[in-house]
Amino acid sequence: MSRGAALDGYGLATSNAPAIDQPLQGSFKMRHRLAFHIALALGASLPAAVLAQSAAAPQTTAIAPMPLAKALENFSHEAGMQIVYGSDIADTVRSPGADAGLAPEQQLRQLLAGTGLTYRFVTANTVSIIPGNVAANAGNPASAAVTTAGSAGSNAAADTANASSGNKSAKDLDQVVVTARSGVDERTKAQTSYSITTIDEDRLRMQNPTSVTEAMKSVPGFWVEASGGEASGNIRARGIPVDGFGSVNLLEDGIPVQHDPALGYLNADQAFRLDETIDHIEVVRGGPSSIFYSNAPAGAINFIPRQVGDMAEGLVKYTVGNYGLDRLDFWYGTPIGDGWKLSAGGFYRQDNGIRPPGYTNDQGGQLRATLSKQFENGSLSFDIKRMDDKVALDLGIPMYRNASGDLVAVPGFNGNYGTLAGPETEHIQMIQGNGSLYNFDNSLGTQVKRTQFTTKFDYNLGDGWKIAEDLRYSDTDTQRNGVYPNAVETTGDFFASAQKRLAQYYPTAAGMQLQYVDNGQAFNGSPNNGMVVLGGLRGITMPVDELTSNTRLLRKFDIGGQTHDVTLGYYYAHFNQSFDRYSSTALLTATDNARLLDVVAVDAAGNPLGKLTNGGIYGYGYEWAHAHGTSNTNAFYLSDEWQVNDQLRIDGGVRWERVNTKGWTESSQTVNLGTPATSNILTGNGKYVSYDHSFDKLGWTLGANYQFSDHQGVFARYTSTFRLPNLSSYITSPTATPITQTMILPEMGYKFSNRYMDAYATLFYTKYNNVSFSNYVFDPNTGVSTPQTGYADTETYGLELEGTFYPSKYFDVQYTATVQDPKYKGLSYTTITAGQPVLLNYDDNQLIRVPKNSFRIVPGVNLLDDKLRLQMSYEYEGRRYVDTANSVVLPQYHTIGFSARYQMTPELSFFLYADNLNNSLGLTEGNPRAGELDSSDAGKGVFIARPLLGRSFRASVMYRF
Repeated sequence: MSRGAALDGYGLATSNAPAIDQPLQGSFKMRHRLAFHIALALGASLPAAVLAQSAAAPQTTAIAPMPLAKALENFSHEAGMQIVYGSDIADTVRSPGADAGLAPEQQLRQLLAGTGLTYRFVTANTVSIIPGNVAANAGNPASAAVTTAGSAGSNAAADTANASSGNKSAKDLDQVVVTARSGVDERTKAQTSYSITTIDEDRLRMQNPTSVTEAMKSVPGFWVEASGGEASGNIRARGIPVDGFGSVNLLEDGIPVQHDPALGYLNADQAFRLDETIDHIEVVRGGPSSIFYSNAPAGAINFIPRQVGDMAEGLVKYTVGNYGLDRLDFWYGTPIGDGWKLSAGGFYRQDNGIRPPGYTNDQGGQLRATLSKQFENGSLSFDIKRMDDKVALDLGIPMYRNASGDLVAVPGFNGNYGTLAGPETEHIQMIQGNGSLYNFDNSLGTQVKRTQFTTKFDYNLGDGWKIAEDLRYSDTDTQRNGVYPNAVETTGDFFASAQKRLAQYYPTAAGMQLQYVDNGQAFNGSPNNGMVVLGGLRGITMPVDELTSNTRLLRKFDIGGQTHDVTLGYYYAHFNQSFDRYSSTALLTATDNARLLDVVAVDAAGNPLGKLTNGGIYGYGYEWAHAHGTSNTNAFYLSDEWQVNDQLRIDGGVRWERVNTKGWTESSQTVNLGTPATSNILTGNGKYVSYDHSFDKLGWTLGANYQFSDHQGVFARYTSTFRLPNLSSYITSPTATPITQTMILPEMGYKFSNRYMDAYATLFYTKYNNVSFSNYVFDPNTGVSTPQTGYADTETYGLELEGTFYPSKYFDVQYTATVQDPKYKGLSYTTITAGQPVLLNYDDNQLIRVPKNSFRIVPGVNLLDDKLRLQMSYEYEGRRYVDTANSVVLPQYHTIGFSARYQMTPELSFFLYADNLNNSLGLTEGNPRAGELDSSDAGKGVFIARPLLGRSFRASVMYRF
């Protein structure tokens, strides 16, 4: 092995050139209240910018023919790049050398010409050498078999060839991991002491997920719910029973998209869209995520953008779908002189939706531009992204169990493609408590207008010290509208519940009739089902502006022949949020694109006396909120990666975090404007309740990685972590008394890789404290029961499996599986039934909406000299429950998918995708509005649930240049 390389436990050699982090992104602009923090960051970045402008571009000198390992060592020192390669290169491969005066990437091409090897960028200045063939010339990169992370010009056919011939394992282990760690040295996936899933460009493109949550389907340990559309998904990780993104943080280029990814009605995935500007994804499960990121107790999902190489390159991709989808993605990157690089990309799409409401469902897109530069002692980048997009929120539909015992949609409703939303609920003027009108526009769905500025900077201070800064400012306006299925009833049950209102407003009435709002014709029950739906027309407005800053001081120490890679970090987050909500109840048919119904009071002769509704609105203003709050978070963290010897590395970290939330909420009152529909409107009373609360907590982690040989190793870790209360705890409930959620997450894993397979297995345990629920305490002295908030725990044991088999170059099988036992512990409480206290015990019940068993298998074949790739996916999800009482079952289900890629030329590719080929009606959730402790849907013949989206097809054509 060459003097300039060190062999790690997987037989991977790494050049000893100084490690430099990937290029940093950002540009920024902000409101005056945050100007002070921006000015501080500018002051830190200004010296770097001056150095960047003055630093000369690298001038390469000639490298003579020599053993490749030595040639790469010389190239590494001269180009300032870190090179990772297999240890056998040192003994078996010789380089033909390279000419002087070339750009670094051109010179690397010459060094590898004729060696049977190629390269891929894993960060902007870290290169992995892998099997393949590279062209020695510096022509169009699309004409060379180059696999470049962050580059649009990679040859997909060559990548597939590598994968199918058994080299994929080495490529997978070579990947440098940047998520949930910080240090001077780079770390590959093989060297990590925690569970991480990497989804590279090719795998991501073959899967072609339609949303952030869809992209997580190949991650073990995650229960993913993507049936609601392109945003507002749910992820439950390793037995932590919270919805949305409450247990994992969503990152873009290592920075949180949203400091708290689980604000009420404001999931982080609403503010992020996946497009071709993203190169690959790293998903950390458990591990040290909570040390490096706030609000990430069970993991972190990092979408890593493309990086620009030494030559101009780009791609354009056009996608169509059988449900009215038209989408255009593009990315282009180029050097622009003096070491600066510029890239731009984004997408625009519109579609009617798999559950079409009768108008355009999803419409909009995003655009981003990045300017970056590597200089002698560091790097600097600026990034700006603008998103203006709207997507539908698909909700539950009426379902029942038919005579065969199958769960299906009620007659008159298409379970695979139907939705309650329709033209009649698209635009409605809702009367407010002061008599003004609220314009409910359901065509907006979840509309997000977001401007995001990011700057990233790192600088080598000398004597081994390094400083790094990530700064992001975002200004996001979110409007979230939806038609929520609050309840489904027979017409008879509805008439019975409306009888009191009828007697109050029309005492001489003999009965009620239903009629369509649009034409006044009589309604005698939805076709073949006799049901009506009480739908909530809910409109929520949530503007948020946010600043996050992550500053790190790093140094590697050599003590007694052992190294310590140490990071001291400070994290700050500030955001302001406003929250306004107004909702009304509409009476709807239980059919696709539900129609509005009026309730007409009639006399004994059937003559109309008046209406209990107003244009289909049964009650205005059942929800109302007006609030504003501010949150400030300060956190300090320390990490150390201790290389004990060649086989053993121990790492640990500690994080102390403090959050302060303060704000106000306007109190509400009920007003009666004189009609049945306006008789119970919630509105503001002009009185405000303020709050100002702080919480802090210390968390820590300790892990170790041991390599038995160059192709197998084990790791173990113990993490004690937490999730602090957030602004959502108070913004509509200013008198709430939330407590800090605490967790312990031990895990141990095994990893194995050779030319025929790679395999990762992780045993995990999760103890989650402080699940809250409402409890009634009976006082025998007074005979009175009073409500209290109670808390219980959860406990989950589990096994995660992940890997790929490569029996030949023509065939491979990817797999993921999760086997777990998620339970509530100590959950017993008292409720009041018929005026009497009743003790209920839910100890050892299964966690809601989390299956015990799930797996995904993706077999694939490579044909026509690897130009054609065909693969199918089979997914199985075990039985789950709607509520803590385990009274409503969500049955097991399976789905089948298909995708294909044909590489017509090195530049031109075609793709075909088929989702849910078996048209499964698998239920992903019940009706949360019926209660998640003890669902009121239990025992009902007809209930609300949300099934998977129906069978759909998409096709894409991509051109690279």
